[in-house]
Amino acid sequence: MVKAVAVVTVSDTCFKDHSKDTSGPTLAKFAKELFPNANLHTIIIPDEKEIIEKELKYFCDEANVDLVLTTGGTGLGIRDVTPEATKAVIHREVPAIPIALTLESLKQTPMAMLSRSIAGVRGQTFIINFPGSKKAVKELIEVVRPVLSHAISLIKNELAEVKSIHDTMQFGCSHHCISSNVDISKVAFRPRESPYPMLEMTDAFKIVDDVMTQCTEQLEIVPIEDGLGRVVAQTVFAKEPMPPFPASVKDGYACLSLDGAGIRRVRSALTAGDAPTQPLMSGECARINTGASLPSGADCVVQVEDTKLISASEDGQTEIDVEIMVAPQPNQDVRPIGFDIPMGSTLADKGDVLDAGQIGVLAGAGYQNITVKAHPKIALLSTGNELQEPSDLHLRPAHIRDSNRIMLKVLLKEHGFQSINCGIARDEPSALVAAVSNALKQADILICTGGVSMGERDLLKPVLVKDFGATLHFGRVRMKPGKPSTFATCVFAGKTKFIFALPGNPVSAYVCCNLFVMRALRVCSGLAPDWVHFNVKLSHPVRLDARPEYARASIQVADDGLPTAKLLGSQCSSRLLSACGAAVLLELPAATDDVQSLPTGSVVKALVTGRLYHTAPM
Repeated sequence: MVKAVAVVTVSDTCFKDHSKDTSGPTLAKFAKELFPNANLHTIIIPDEKEIIEKELKYFCDEANVDLVLTTGGTGLGIRDVTPEATKAVIHREVPAIPIALTLESLKQTPMAMLSRSIAGVRGQTFIINFPGSKKAVKELIEVVRPVLSHAISLIKNELAEVKSIHDTMQFGCSHHCISSNVDISKVAFRPRESPYPMLEMTDAFKIVDDVMTQCTEQLEIVPIEDGLGRVVAQTVFAKEPMPPFPASVKDGYACLSLDGAGIRRVRSALTAGDAPTQPLMSGECARINTGASLPSGADCVVQVEDTKLISASEDGQTEIDVEIMVAPQPNQDVRPIGFDIPMGSTLADKGDVLDAGQIGVLAGAGYQNITVKAHPKIALLSTGNELQEPSDLHLRPAHIRDSNRIMLKVLLKEHGFQSINCGIARDEPSALVAAVSNALKQADILICTGGVSMGERDLLKPVLVKDFGATLHFGRVRMKPGKPSTFATCVFAGKTKFIFALPGNPVSAYVCCNLFVMRALRVCSGLAPDWVHFNVKLSHPVRLDARPEYARASIQVADDGLPTAKLLGSQCSSRLLSACGAAVLLELPAATDDVQSLPTGSVVKALVTGRLYHTAPM
C-alpha cells in the first residue's frame, strides 16, 4: 500500500515565484488520483544539485515516502542537474522507464531526444524524473500509471500485492505486454444481432439487488463530521444525560416555587456556563439566562416579563429587589437532568442513515467518531480511441474530450461516494485487458463507459467474458437511453468484483449510473435501493418511444396541486445539456399502438436523482 508520495518541482523561477509552478500541481493531482489515501508532500526547490540531493535523501530516508516524482531540470541547460542529483542518491537504476518516457515524448516532438530523465530506487523509495513542461508531464504520467503500484509493491517486498498483480497476468502475457483472447481480425463475421436478451427494467433492477448482496460488508470508523449519509453499523448509546444539570428554559429568575408571588431579594446573576455553589434560600431569587444551571434549592424559573423591579443600586448596575408578579409552579421553565437525552438512551440505531441533526446529537453527547458501513472502492474507466483528456487544450483530429469520468465522479460524490480515476483505455483487446486489470486491482466496483454496443470496436463485453471469465448478468435492457447497459461479475485475485459497463454516450452514462450503479451502491452500503419518487404532471406534450424512457426534467412547484415537470430540451443520448439542472428522471411509458404521446397535464412518476430547488409558481 502506498502511504506517502512527494512531488518535487526543480526550478529557480518557480522557487522565487511559486505562482509560476505549472507542472508540479499536475503531478500532484495525478498522484492524488492514483493513490487517494496517501499523504502528499509538495515542495519547490532551486536548480542546485546539493539541494536536490538533500531533499531526495530527506524524503527517502527520513520522511519514508514510497514515491518521489520530480519535475524540471532534465534538459541540457547549465543548471539542469536533476538527473545528476538523482543518480547520486539512488541505489539501483530503472533504465526502462526513461526509455518509455522518451519513446512517448518522441511521438509529440523530436526535442524529446534532449531530455535526460532518470528513474531508480533508494532504499524503499521509487524516484522518477519528469520534464518541467506541463504539457510533457500530462502526456507522460499515463505511461507510468500502469506500473507504479506494482513497482512500489516490489520495492517494499509486499508479497501479497505482488502476487495479486501476477494473478492478473494469467492471460499468457509478460510484465511488458498483456495479451487478450479476443480476436478482432474477422470483422466481417462479427455478430449482426446482440446475443444478449432484452431485459425489462424490473428484471434488471432485481438482478442488481440480488447480485449486490454478495458484496462483503465491511466497517470503518469515521469522524462524525464525515458521517453525513453514512449507515450506522453499531447502535450508539448516551454516555451521560443531556442536560447534565437542571437548566433554565428562559431568561428570568430562578426561584423557589413554595415562596409563591411577592418580593424577592436578588442574590446573584447566573449565565450559561456558570456553576452556582451556594444554595438558594427562601425569599431569594437569582437572575438567570437561558441554558444556565439552576442553583441548588431552586425548582422553577420566572420569566422576565412576569417580574417588576422594586429597587436597584444608584448606578443601575445591580438589582436589589424584584417582585414576582405571578406565582410560579414547580419545574416551571426548567429542563430537568436528562430531559433531552436520558443517560443510556439510544442516540443512533444500527441501520440509521446519519443526518445533520443526528450528527449534532452525537457531538453533544461527546462522540467524535462513529462506526459505519464502509463504502466500496469504485474505479472509473473510459474507453474509446476517439477520447482525450478534458484538460487537453487542443483537440486532435476526429477526437473529443472525455466528459464521462469527471461527470460520474461528481455524480458519485454528490451521493457520498469517492472514486478512483483509471484513465482512458483504447478500443484494443490488450489495452482493455490491461486497463480493466489495473482498475480491478484497486477497486471493488468498476464503472466503464463505452465499448458495449454493436460496433466492430465495441469489445468490452467479449474481453470481460473471454479474458476475465466474467458472468454477464445482463447485456441489454429495454430502456432509453442506455439499451446496451451491461452488469457483470468476475473473480479477480480471489475476490468477487462487480462491473457496470455503461454506454459511452454521456446522457446514457448519466442515466444508467443513476439507475443501476447508484442502486447497487445503496444496496451494498445498507441503504434502500429505490429512489424517492412522486407523481408530477407534464407541462407540455411528450412523444413516446418504443422503449420506456427516462427523461431528464426540471420541477416547478404549482399552487394548484401536483408539481409540474418540464423536459430539458432534446433528449438525444449524446446531448449532455439535457442533464444540466435535472432534478428528476421522468419514467415515460413505452408507446403502444393506441398511445403514441402524452398530452399536457399527464401524470407520470418522477425519480428524484438531483437536488430539488423550490422555483416560483407557474
